[in-house]
Amino acid sequence: MSRIPPLSAMAAAMAAAFVLAACNKPAEAPVESTSAEPAGAQPDHAFDPAITAGDFAAHVQTLSSDAFAGRAPGSVGEEKTVAYLVEQFKRLGLQPGNGDSYLQTVPMVETTADPSTVLTVTVDGKPRELAYGTQMMVGTRSGKPQVNIDDSELVFVGYGVNAPELGWNDYAGIDVKGKTVVMFVNDPGFHTQDAGLFEGNRMTYYGRWTYKYEEAARQGAAAALIIHDTEGASYGWDVVENSWSGPQFDLPAKDDPEPRLPAQGWITGDTARTLLGDLGHDLDDLYKAANTPGFKPIELDATLSLDLRSTTTEKSSQNVLARLPGSTRPDEAVIYMGHWDHLGDHGHDGEAAAGDDSIYNGAIDNATGIAGILEIAEAFVAQEPAPERSVLFLAVTLEESGLLGSKYYVAHPSVPLDRTVAVINLDAMPVIGRTRDMTVVGLGNSELEDVLKQVTDGQGRVLHAEATPESGFYFRSDHFNFAKAGVPALYAKGGEELVEGGVDAGQAAHLDYRDNRYHQASDEFDPAWNMDGVVEDLQALYGVGEVLTRDGQWPNWYEGNAFRAARDAMMTPEPAAR
Repeated sequence: MSRIPPLSAMAAAMAAAFVLAACNKPAEAPVESTSAEPAGAQPDHAFDPAITAGDFAAHVQTLSSDAFAGRAPGSVGEEKTVAYLVEQFKRLGLQPGNGDSYLQTVPMVETTADPSTVLTVTVDGKPRELAYGTQMMVGTRSGKPQVNIDDSELVFVGYGVNAPELGWNDYAGIDVKGKTVVMFVNDPGFHTQDAGLFEGNRMTYYGRWTYKYEEAARQGAAAALIIHDTEGASYGWDVVENSWSGPQFDLPAKDDPEPRLPAQGWITGDTARTLLGDLGHDLDDLYKAANTPGFKPIELDATLSLDLRSTTTEKSSQNVLARLPGSTRPDEAVIYMGHWDHLGDHGHDGEAAAGDDSIYNGAIDNATGIAGILEIAEAFVAQEPAPERSVLFLAVTLEESGLLGSKYYVAHPSVPLDRTVAVINLDAMPVIGRTRDMTVVGLGNSELEDVLKQVTDGQGRVLHAEATPESGFYFRSDHFNFAKAGVPALYAKGGEELVEGGVDAGQAAHLDYRDNRYHQASDEFDPAWNMDGVVEDLQALYGVGEVLTRDGQWPNWYEGNAFRAARDAMMTPEPAAR
């Protein structure tokens, strides 16, 4: 399919009218403290059919309150979150989105590593113990309560990438079965800023830690360790420690049969530098070598031993789905989605020191996205005329565990993927004020960007790519599972050029969130947030769906995009011909 044509004058006028009307509506003040009730925690709040700051704040404040205990899958926080979402969907008059149910059960295995676990690296016959938390983080996806690795030989495999289409194989010429591979985060080209390698500063999927473990498992390794560095990972060691400690979740092997490593984890950059130095290798020299075409893996004169004990439990979690049926084409749907889960309460297992805040409330990540879905849903319910295509509102679980809830939905969709027009993902919406721009993560992927541009043109805003493409955000949120399956997916949110303060102030605000709140207990609701910008962002994303549910188009990936072949294959014959 070619890029979509411009909107008709009437359609453009409708989109602009909605945006301007909503922009001119006075923003409500943030609500006061919520009660501890699991659902309906804002009983006195009167919700408006339009997208407003006050409604958005009410949802965020409830979902990120201490009463919801950090919204960990399988916890009391999940029970309260799911109850709240179902209640809100029912309040809006939305139908169940999974047959006759608002829920889709996602099977999962909960694994909690013993924090007393010690990883031993033996160099020149001398064992060196690496401490859990301060020097390494390690876990297992095997579902086994005990994993023993004895004297596994260490091999440095550069970035751990096997990319035949790029003529790159960090595993060339070596058999790593039963061995432990050690590798860098990100992908070739990043640390040397070489635009000629992969995509230079822009991370590809080969740079994501999830890919690196997947490839190590395919190669038959016993374990894999990623060397952490803040720039390459785009977050500090504290994020690794917070994210990998406590319960970890996975789909059962029967629901996700891809190869899995017995053990996988991270080591700090300082720890790696010391160990490699003792083995006669300079870490900086290894960075240079790993970024050189034709790199060959390096066998290290050291072994790894690990006695990893974990508590494992089979449980389940819930995706929450609601549907607004289309008036003329109800079997075709646009999906708005976001993840409801976060990191939970780290205080129950003695992980938090006395007096410390142990609840990871996840206000921005991602109570904001779920609040945004609810606000957009309310706007669609009030829309006249009603949308011609259906709209599915999907709140998924287990995003923080590797995008597992969306992965499960894509494998078991309530709307067939070839009837799914598009997916619009909301994750970590900025609450820093109005911006002159809007960030499209992975800009240049699909024709959905053309629709968004027509809406943001009406707002007087411009689109641009994310400021830190090296962070690989396109691969770090739930839309990616839909993209891999071929469904056009849009991930967009507020930009960086603040109307008041400009680019410098906007970038400073984004860095402040990354450094001081992301995956930390400090990600809490703040009544001082400026939510005028997020209201505009939600109006823009609503505008995209309003167009798609009305004009019958089937946007595709741009020509040359890696996901286009999968979409083209599922769309033969074209929907209009069915």
